Amino acid sequence: MPLRIGISARLLHDPPVGLGLPQKRLQFLESSMAHWIMANGALALMVPFLDESSGVAAHRVPVSELVQLLDGLVLQGGIDICPETYGDTLKDPAWAGDAIRDRYELDLLEAFIKAGKPVLGVCRGAQLINVYFGGTLVQDIPSMWRGAAIHQDTHRYDRLTHEVRFEPGSSLARFYEEQPQALHRVTSIHHQCVDRLGQGLVVEAVSPSDGIVEAIRHLEAEFVLGVQWHPEFHLHPGDETHGLLDSGPMMQAFLDAAHARAAPHRTVRREWPRS
Repeated sequence: MPLRIGISARLLHDPPVGLGLPQKRLQFLESSMAHWIMANGALALMVPFLDESSGVAAHRVPVSELVQLLDGLVLQGGIDICPETYGDTLKDPAWAGDAIRDRYELDLLEAFIKAGKPVLGVCRGAQLINVYFGGTLVQDIPSMWRGAAIHQDTHRYDRLTHEVRFEPGSSLARFYEEQPQALHRVTSIHHQCVDRLGQGLVVEAVSPSDGIVEAIRHLEAEFVLGVQWHPEFHLHPGDETHGLLDSGPMMQAFLDAAHARAAPHRTVRREWPRS
């Protein structure tokens, strides 16, 4: 049986009328994320959000039991984290984020960490890992980080790239030991970033042009890693994204950690093709 990887859901609370589901909250995942996981031989399963105010919540399966069915968790990117979630005051209504999604994903994250199962956070997911461990965020890089490079461009979206540098001795440096160059090019789609680092976390990668943290890892957990870039968009580099960091070694390391923690009664395929 292949590994089963849970993906946290993105939430759309007020979908456009044209979608045919007015006044109905939608839950979804961006297809590239599922493709990245499945391209490496694992099953990608979205973990549905259950509204706390819903009548069915009283009969929900405990999150701990859900975690038992899955071998690892990927936290998707998406909307900002609500500043109140990490004890800050909102500085602009445009950065209000989604407190409902925060609570849902923090519960999932806590359950997987307590179970000792691997967690990989992407963009917002990396920021959420930092917040879970008591860290804070810069609410807006362009206006609050002196000398910042461009980390988000709505017109170029996933075609905006910049370089990152892995820290010496980091897990990322080990995953990519066959690519020993000093700098690696990645996608960049974020206007927020780590401010105060959470307890037990270390910096894995930075943006060399401005010092912004690009990846973090928890020291004591077997595998709790967050990256600020979007490796799921590195699957099929075209002319405009040529030279991007290969997403395969990172996913392979995550799946190796999931395999090591898989229930002993399950037979799990050990080798996965690299993307």
